[in-house]
Amino acid sequence: MIKMTVIKKNSTPTLTNTKDTRLSIQFNLDGFSFCISNNTSNETVYFSEYEFDEKQGTPESLLNQIEAIFKTDIQLQKDFSSVLVIHQNDLYTLVPNTYFSEDKLIEYLDFNIKTIATDFITFDNIESMNAKNVYVPYVNINNYLFQNFGEFEYKHHLTILIEKLISLPASKERKVYINVSKENFDVVILQNKKIEFSNSFSFETKEDFMYYLLFTFEQLKIDVEEVKIYFTGAIDIETEIYKITYQYVRNIFFLESTSKIFNQLSTPKHSNYILLNS
Repeated sequence: MIKMTVIKKNSTPTLTNTKDTRLSIQFNLDGFSFCISNNTSNETVYFSEYEFDEKQGTPESLLNQIEAIFKTDIQLQKDFSSVLVIHQNDLYTLVPNTYFSEDKLIEYLDFNIKTIATDFITFDNIESMNAKNVYVPYVNINNYLFQNFGEFEYKHHLTILIEKLISLPASKERKVYINVSKENFDVVILQNKKIEFSNSFSFETKEDFMYYLLFTFEQLKIDVEEVKIYFTGAIDIETEIYKITYQYVRNIFFLESTSKIFNQLSTPKHSNYILLNS
């Protein structure tokens, strides 16, 4: 069963002309969201989000949920000029270009995650940091989307997050960016547009979250009295994650999107940062 949480539909409920629009889709085992953007103005004109009742245990069950969404959501049954698919998972590792070889993809992942012989492994080129993001996409979902749209581009969510963070104005300060999902969070640390650290963690409790964050700070010798944290994603000042973080770190901010679609959304501007920020 799917619990549908439509954060906001565009003020025009039905888009009649989508030939000059692009579709961006982001999904993980917890949910599915998409937005439609105008190619000419580069503005997002439609956004919808689905939250599953429970985390899907396998890519197969995730595909079942996505198929059900596509059968009922008329906005996904249109033709688009282009489609971007964002795979959100922790099945990845970053490899500097200096050490990268395309015939060693499985070896890179085996250092961090357990892979199986049937896994399809690919990579994104992150030009701004001279590195590759090696990861496992959900191939079954890619195949399904190909049946619906034909050729499309796909990337890992961390690739897009890093690209967007590096495009921010340069700062001599070391800054910590944390993208929060329901049961996972990404930590990216930048200074002078250079990535000093990037990793993803799974958590069940707020104490788990704080343990991983403080352990990261300890390893990198980051002073909690001085560091600035910028949150994005599924977090606000009322959540337990925010409250426990504030007990240890006082310089906490939200990294807000500049997308005008948030003027029509009943959700904070720092949510859905990967999909909606422009």
